[in-house]
Amino acid sequence: MTFKTLDDLTDIAGKRVLVRVDLNVPTKDGKVTDATRIERVVPTIRELSEKGAKVILLAHFGRPKGEPVADMSLKPIAAAVEDILDQRVHFAPEATGDKAASAIAALQNGEILLLENTRFYKGEEKNDPAFTQALAANGDIFVNDAFSAAHRAHSSTEGLAHHLPAYAGRTMQAELEALEKGLGNPKRPVVAIVGGAKVSTKIDLLKNLVKKVDALVIGGGMANTFLAAQGIDVGKSLCEHDLAETAREIDAEAKASGCTIVLPVDGVVAREFKAGAENEVVEIAAIPSDAMVLDVGPKSIAAVNEWVSKAETLVWNGPLGAFEIAPFDKATVAVAKHAAARTKSGALTSVAGGGDTVSAMNHAGVADDLTYVSTAGGAFLEWMEGKPLPGVDILHKA
Repeated sequence: MTFKTLDDLTDIAGKRVLVRVDLNVPTKDGKVTDATRIERVVPTIRELSEKGAKVILLAHFGRPKGEPVADMSLKPIAAAVEDILDQRVHFAPEATGDKAASAIAALQNGEILLLENTRFYKGEEKNDPAFTQALAANGDIFVNDAFSAAHRAHSSTEGLAHHLPAYAGRTMQAELEALEKGLGNPKRPVVAIVGGAKVSTKIDLLKNLVKKVDALVIGGGMANTFLAAQGIDVGKSLCEHDLAETAREIDAEAKASGCTIVLPVDGVVAREFKAGAENEVVEIAAIPSDAMVLDVGPKSIAAVNEWVSKAETLVWNGPLGAFEIAPFDKATVAVAKHAAARTKSGALTSVAGGGDTVSAMNHAGVADDLTYVSTAGGAFLEWMEGKPLPGVDILHKA
């Protein structure tokens, strides 16, 4: 499938371009504490501005449930965008109506305007035709650069593409191209690493992956559920014992699809879940009844890295252990560094994202060395699950 990008946009000087961006960034005391998502959309905003477009930004912030909420206004975010762009960013206190129209009418070519939180309006999340039409009246062209909101069929993510010529921004383009390399049309062998706490949150993901990858590495608390399903005593480890049958079903589906499931063969155990807790490495069949597995052990790291060495494509979601607390970050860091080295050598296409994965890759110091690290969260997971993403599908149709 194909989609139009900014390369297809010509002669846009003076055109009103509605750009859906993700500015749902963490803040404290009105200040942005992590500007990663803002930094990701800078190339699109800057390119449109330099081409002389009147750039009108659409975004949501928080969950105001269709009502104006003062502390969920995008006005403070406008200042952060302005600082990062090093360019004036105007702000309109409404997303539709007279105040928005007046602010847009006052724009000069190349200027940038941020409209107020689209989720202050009940019609946004309902993809209401009347609200969508009101938004569309503000622009001549629609550019979607918010892959992280593409799993929602909202007015500003999907509806607008029915009313205006629609294009993917640079971040959306990079994300879709990376995902196509990851699972759409990957080079084989394909290895997926899936970690995190609970199988229950990733059943659809695991069932989709076993049909698409050559090997599926399962780590984190999720691995304990699979081990317990095989009759292994995991002590006091985090484990969803009630999902043993689900784990066995996934294992059977993997075998039927020719996918190898890779589980830990040793683990790092401790009696306390705290930094620097006394710990030891044990064989997975010898977990003490009063201990919990908090990371995979050195033999398991070697086995995972062996699969990464065989792979031409790696898709990664979730840490292998409790990486937030030393020394239980060793496996995640070791495998991440090996994947980064293989990627930098040109031998591996590596795509990571969702949940704690971005934090884990940053902790390992490899976020800039992998092929692509997605900050999209829910949308990345739904893509991995094989679910349709309305904000992406409409770009393909457009």
